Amino acid sequence: MIVFSGLNLVIFILISLIHVYWGFGGKWGTSAVFPQLDNVVASFKPPPIATFIVAGGLLGFASVHATALGLFSFITAYYLGACLIIIAAIFALRAIGDFKYVGLFKKRRAGAFAQNDTRYYVPLCVLISVNACMTYYLL
Repeated sequence: MIVFSGLNLVIFILISLIHVYWGFGGKWGTSAVFPQLDNVVASFKPPPIATFIVAGGLLGFASVHATALGLFSFITAYYLGACLIIIAAIFALRAIGDFKYVGLFKKRRAGAFAQNDTRYYVPLCVLISVNACMTYYLL
């Protein structure tokens, strides 16, 4: 359980820190993190507050895994299993995608985002989902 939950903890903290960086206006890595319309224009650009909310959610997910590791008691044991299943479901659904721009079954496969989604984002979501499930089953 230490490996699965520990890996997710590190992943969530790193991704959260990247979102905080973007929330403060950082540009590194932003060229291929949004789905593109006609392979040129990003489909949306979230405001900084939305980026900080995502960073907070990711830190919340990290705290669930920290609780599973026994590092601190963020939530009671009663809710820990439900939180792990919710995390697994969120990232499994993200891996499956919206059948248009993101996920395994996306139709638009051209552009930098689509390539990164196929190479990095979908496998990362599958890994996170599997790690959360394994943590749940090993509690």
